[in-house]
Amino acid sequence: MLKDKNKTELEVILVLHDIRSVLNIGSIFRTSDAVGVSKIYLTGYSPGPIDRFGRERNDFKKTALGSEKTVDWEILNEENNILDFILQLKKQKCLIVGLEQNEKSIDYKKFCDDVCRTENFKTKKIAIFVGREVDGLSGEIIDLCDFIVEIPMFGKKESLNVSVATAIFLFRLLDK
Repeated sequence: MLKDKNKTELEVILVLHDIRSVLNIGSIFRTSDAVGVSKIYLTGYSPGPIDRFGRERNDFKKTALGSEKTVDWEILNEENNILDFILQLKKQKCLIVGLEQNEKSIDYKKFCDDVCRTENFKTKKIAIFVGREVDGLSGEIIDLCDFIVEIPMFGKKESLNVSVATAIFLFRLLDK
């Protein structure tokens, strides 16, 4: 649970969809532990802490540093359609937020400071969707998001590493 300065609790879950790098996922697990993410869902081809043979992944452990034991997580098998999963979350009154550069996106600071901190902000549960390293979230996922947030880039590179972007957004969301 993330807490803001007004002592309201915000349940944050992460949905890591089609992220290929196990090192990125391990790093996101570690950040999730640091900020108090309630649960991580691994969807699509995102690898988890355990390989397909039931063994702990050494490459995952390298960046996660045990956070797979402190953060609740679940792998949604391919039979669970990601779009159906989003609709289930919406039925639970969960705000769906995509972390993505898109023409519909707003600055992550505006979302964290203006949207989440207003008296009109009714939700206590947010699902943050993070997608593929190169292509990001699919258009179908973006269309189901309540908000799309992005981290503005001021240099020559167009984007940050997915684990770095996730960490920046989560810490801003918490830091109120």
